[in-house]
Amino acid sequence: MSLRTAIRRTAAPLSRPSRTPNMPLRAKVTSPAWTTGSRMYSIPTADLLAPQKDDDPDDVIFTNNYGVRSIELNRPKKLNSLNGSMARKIIPRLQEWSKSELAGVVVIKGAGRAFCAGGDVAALAEWNKAGADGQQKSCDYFGLEYKLDHLIATYTKPYVAFMDGITMGGGVGLSVHAPFRIATENTLFAMPETTIGFFPDVGASFFLPRMEGQLGTYLALTSEQIKGVDAFYHGVATHFIHSSTLPQLESRLGELQFPDYMPLQDRHKIINSTIEEFSTGLPAERPAISGELRKTIDRVFSSEQPDIHAILSSLTAVKDSEKSREELKKWATKTLDTIQTRSPISVAVALQQMRVGGAWSIAETFRREYDIASHFMAHPDFVEGVTARLIERKKERPNWQPNTLKDVKPAEVNKFFEQRVHLPLITTGDYKEYPHAWIGLPREKEILSLAAGTSTEQVVSTLLEKYEGKQGVREKVAEVLERFGA
Repeated sequence: MSLRTAIRRTAAPLSRPSRTPNMPLRAKVTSPAWTTGSRMYSIPTADLLAPQKDDDPDDVIFTNNYGVRSIELNRPKKLNSLNGSMARKIIPRLQEWSKSELAGVVVIKGAGRAFCAGGDVAALAEWNKAGADGQQKSCDYFGLEYKLDHLIATYTKPYVAFMDGITMGGGVGLSVHAPFRIATENTLFAMPETTIGFFPDVGASFFLPRMEGQLGTYLALTSEQIKGVDAFYHGVATHFIHSSTLPQLESRLGELQFPDYMPLQDRHKIINSTIEEFSTGLPAERPAISGELRKTIDRVFSSEQPDIHAILSSLTAVKDSEKSREELKKWATKTLDTIQTRSPISVAVALQQMRVGGAWSIAETFRREYDIASHFMAHPDFVEGVTARLIERKKERPNWQPNTLKDVKPAEVNKFFEQRVHLPLITTGDYKEYPHAWIGLPREKEILSLAAGTSTEQVVSTLLEKYEGKQGVREKVAEVLERFGA
């Protein structure tokens, strides 16, 4: 029996009488019992999820439609930037749906032109100006955000993120750990934290080091953007479809039914095939970062480079080499300038984060990132960077402390990685590799292992069969084999 036949049999549309009304739900949820202490000193946090007086009741809209439970981030004027009010609503709703037999698939999306452009860091910077109490308030926010991100990363129901539009910072935490991450022509992905005197958080310590080659380190240090279909090619997204088809896809997902006894991976297989039904072709055969540029990034940002100064030296060598093509020289010049305008302490911390994060489990990642974030809340670069870049929008380089990478001392960087607080998480779920990694495109290692002694078409044929005709397999195989000369 073919998989598509199996989908029709095991995931048949719900009959109309059993439909759950398609209506928005306003979430006013009292705090459940999981909110044990996460503070750096002993102040009760039992009210972490309790609604606060300045919470906006409409910043998240929850909708039931057949078997789909949707979360719509609803701050379009703020590009859906995540704040405590939104997290306090989403967490208990996800907990509720995880126990509901009627909830088959969770979909998260954003209103307007952004999925989620990040966390509301401007508010955190204002809190930090108030001293220790304000800094602790910011730390509490990160504790809440990381609890939410870990809940998503270990969620027990199928979770689909529509990364349609700007997806940065906090928005990455809401999407990148999900089994299904859908990019569109509007997707704009980045981790821009070094720009504002912070570090790539929301689980980036886990995700970025596990990207292929040294792309993760490159993105962490430079805040470079990945656009559209490139998010799919590089594994940030698991699928690429046109934004105009997202409403139809959401409706189709709502028609799926899963027997109670069906394992999560089998549900994922059905959803994966259902999303593929909406694939209508890719707008490019290669990502922008490919060929010689990709090889240069992998070499320059190699894990064998001892420190950031070695990376800068390698970039300078590319820029000055007579053998370098003109486009590579321009790239190296731009990358050098970019890194040197970022917060030096942020760049140094991010590099060490990329070096050690690959060994962390998903739970350890969020606990360790909470320590790092707490340290940054007490560091002047965060307030300086947010104020200069996001509030006052100055063009000149912020007044970083220390001001250059040469002034950053290893002992100062190591302090950010000291384990001081045990952040309690909502679930006990943990792993060292994504259990749903098979949902995306085949990895480079798999492609190269199949290429030994065989033709490109045979590799393509084998992987198309394994990945059930997945869009993008043929294009990725061709790019990888061409780059490695296999």
